[in-house]
Amino acid sequence: MFKTLRLLIAIGIVAGLVASAAAQRPRPTTQDATTATDASTTNMPAPPPAPPTVSAKYEGGVFGYTKKMDGTLNFDDTSQRLIFRDKKGKEILFVPYSAISGAYGDTHKVQPAAATVAQNVPYVGLPASLIKTKVRYLTLQYKDQDSQVSGVASFKLDNQDILNSVLVTLAGKAGLSRRGDVFVRKTSS
Repeated sequence: MFKTLRLLIAIGIVAGLVASAAAQRPRPTTQDATTATDASTTNMPAPPPAPPTVSAKYEGGVFGYTKKMDGTLNFDDTSQRLIFRDKKGKEILFVPYSAISGAYGDTHKVQPAAATVAQNVPYVGLPASLIKTKVRYLTLQYKDQDSQVSGVASFKLDNQDILNSVLVTLAGKAGLSRRGDVFVRKTSS
């Protein structure tokens, strides 16, 4: 029993040392980092334009809408706004293109509910605790000039291709400028 415990502690210490040694790599200077960012954004091919309707899950952030809900994101070019509709097609909320001050795509690794339950089962728990899935979010920072309401809204999208096409299409329609992987509205001096 004690030999097994010692072996596990020794393996943990060695893994910790290896991880900390890998973290000690040289970092690029500020000039190298900006050159690499500029080069990567200019050489990236533009994703295809987003379809007018994209399935999404509202995760929160708009004043007055606290519940998470499934639905669709729609580009309303005649009214110059991004609309979220529920499953029945009812308009729930909208964000005017002119109110969007920043937009970016974000990815999180999360553990599925089944893996969370399975990690508590003996002998199966360790492998199950390593299962992760990627979740992709469209995050919008907005400030409405009419109502003086501002916030950060997020929408969960299906995959990376959809996220990229929606992000680039929305940035084009809202007049946002690219800064690396983020799109922002330039202020006039």
